[in-house]
Amino acid sequence: MNKTFAIVFALLLACAPAFAQLNDSFGKNRYEQDNANLGPREAGVPRVIFYGDSITDGWPGKSPDFFATPGFIGRGISGQTSYQFLLRFRNDVVELEPDIVVLNYGTNDIAENTGAYDEEQTFRNVKTMCDIAKANGIRVILASTLPHGGFGWNPKITDAMAKVCSLNALVKAYAEESGIPYVDWFSAMVSSDGSRMREELSGDGVHPNPDGYAIMESLVLPVIRETVK
Repeated sequence: MNKTFAIVFALLLACAPAFAQLNDSFGKNRYEQDNANLGPREAGVPRVIFYGDSITDGWPGKSPDFFATPGFIGRGISGQTSYQFLLRFRNDVVELEPDIVVLNYGTNDIAENTGAYDEEQTFRNVKTMCDIAKANGIRVILASTLPHGGFGWNPKITDAMAKVCSLNALVKAYAEESGIPYVDWFSAMVSSDGSRMREELSGDGVHPNPDGYAIMESLVLPVIRETVK
C-alpha cells in the first residue's frame, strides 16, 4: 500500500461514522413503506403533503381528524433542518406526485441542530425546494416559522425570535414576488409581547398542542382550497 493511498484510506475510515450518521439523520427510509403503501392517487382527491420537522411530525398524532382528510399526508421528521429536507425531498414529496406541498421549515436550523445557523443558506434551501416542486408540477404553500422564544435542547440560542422574524420576512417577500401562497402562522400564535409562542398553545414553547394545531389548520385550509382551484 503506497503512502498516499494509506492516507486516503485512513481518512475514509475516520469519516465513516459521520457519513453513517448523515445517512441515518436525513431519514431516507423513514417513510419508505408508508410511501409504497400509498398507491395511486384517488381520482378527484387532491394529494397534499405536509413537509417539515417535529412540528409536522407530531401533527397527525395531535390532530388525527385533520389527517383523516382524504389526500392529506404528513411527512415530517423530528429534529431535521432544511438541509436534511432537501436530501429526502425526492423520496417524500416528488415521487408521491402530490398536487400541493405545504413547507414548514426553519425551527431546527435556528436551533443549530446541524451546525451554525446561516440564514441565507436556509433561505436558499427553501427556494431550492420550491424550484424542485415547480419543476415537477407541484404547487407550493409556504408557511411561516412558528414563534420560538428559545429551545430547551440548546439554551445557548438567546436570539431565536429575532432570527425567526428575519427568516419569515425573507420568505414572505419571496413568496409574494414568486406568486406562492404564504400562510402566516407566526402572527396568529405569537405572544402579546412578541417574545414567544402563546403559552396556551404549547407545552414547551416550540411544539404546538391541539389548540395550536387548530389555529394552524384554520389558516392553511382556506389556502389549500384556493390553491386546488
